[in-house]
Amino acid sequence: MRRQPRSTPGSLQTPGNNFIQQVIFSRKGFIAYLPLIVAGIALLAAAGVASFFYNPSMNAYQCYAMAFWYGAKTSQLLPASQCLFILQISRFHTLPLEYPPLALLVFSLPLLVPVAGYPILFALFMLLVVSIIYWLLLRYGPRGAGVVFTACLLLGCLATSLARFDIVPAALTLLCLILAERKHWSLAYAALALGVLIKLYPIVLFPLLFLAEQRDQSGFSVPDWPVTLKTARTVFLHTLRNMRTWRWKNGLIFTGLMVGVAALFLAVISNGTLSSFSYLYLRPFQVESTGSVVLWLASLLGVPVGWTNSFGSLNTISPIAGVVSQVFVILFFIGYIFIIIQQWKGKMDLVQASLAALLALVATSKVFSPQYLLWLIPLLAYSAAGNRRVWLTWGAISILTTLIFPIYYAFIPGVNDPSLPPGFLPVILIRDGLFLLLTVATLFNFLNLGECSAVP
Repeated sequence: MRRQPRSTPGSLQTPGNNFIQQVIFSRKGFIAYLPLIVAGIALLAAAGVASFFYNPSMNAYQCYAMAFWYGAKTSQLLPASQCLFILQISRFHTLPLEYPPLALLVFSLPLLVPVAGYPILFALFMLLVVSIIYWLLLRYGPRGAGVVFTACLLLGCLATSLARFDIVPAALTLLCLILAERKHWSLAYAALALGVLIKLYPIVLFPLLFLAEQRDQSGFSVPDWPVTLKTARTVFLHTLRNMRTWRWKNGLIFTGLMVGVAALFLAVISNGTLSSFSYLYLRPFQVESTGSVVLWLASLLGVPVGWTNSFGSLNTISPIAGVVSQVFVILFFIGYIFIIIQQWKGKMDLVQASLAALLALVATSKVFSPQYLLWLIPLLAYSAAGNRRVWLTWGAISILTTLIFPIYYAFIPGVNDPSLPPGFLPVILIRDGLFLLLTVATLFNFLNLGECSAVP
């Protein structure tokens, strides 16, 4: 179970130390928001540089929004080459290929200004979301969580924080967990539902949230003896015996909302409503994913490997890619079931289980884009702001991710073979290895993630 934040030990009092301590531990006033102000300026500058040169993701968001609201007029308002990836543009019928339909809400907000101002307003909206997360961490997280959050954004997500929309579902995920910890179950489900409707990945938190709600009941049956393979069936059936007394209302509303929104888009628009599922299923391993690392290592043993630009990224192709993909799916479900069992037994709370599930999802996914760090940073700051071993590992992951993108990617567009830029694939190998190590350590609590600690 998560413990309360530890009190901070005394230290040598000097003017410099006093100022740093005030910045880290303050929860109110200008000084409490100083890290956010500094980080916001740096993130806006990075987003400005990215949009000045080339920002394919933000350009794609603008294309999706323009195509949906303006249809054929999009080609008159934007450069013809910007939206070539959209095969058919039809007003009120063109939906994002790789995202749920409700992502259009996020993409459409910056359309309030002229076309040329889209990148600026989009970055400002994302900065607003970053500010909301910072405020939530100041108010509800352990002391120092806000500083840790902004430091991680600068270290690993400088080029992606305001140029991608992943920070929006990340904020909703954090809000869901904060509401659930305070027993506001209906609001927690609502926040999670909105997150899933904007980007699919928070769906892995739904069973964990449902289980946490049931465990909140005094009559919910949990095992009071060791669970083994011999006793697992008996214990499981004993828990299911009281299903009628479980709280079903919020879970059914959440499920109904998911089905209802999908049905509405299918009935009214039909085209592309479920494309994000087929998009994820059909795409190959992205070059940064753990599966791609496995395929590259297999090539050193003689298995053929190649690279191709498709699905908006550089991907790895190999004759054993299908087998590796199936193995990773199995590994994810084994890890996910283990997480649920640990939460059911009370060895993980909702925050720990959610963090472990998202780590396992990214580690076994076909894609590991740099912005995926945004999914985890708010939860890590909220859960383990003072865990030095976690942040040493995460700091290395962040630095290597920044080395991969944008630094290495500056040399990749003109090359179809990522092995040509020296060190690119080895850097991905080290980064993914550290991420896998953190995932396993979280699953088995090697790094004492069960202790919610403030920055000492």
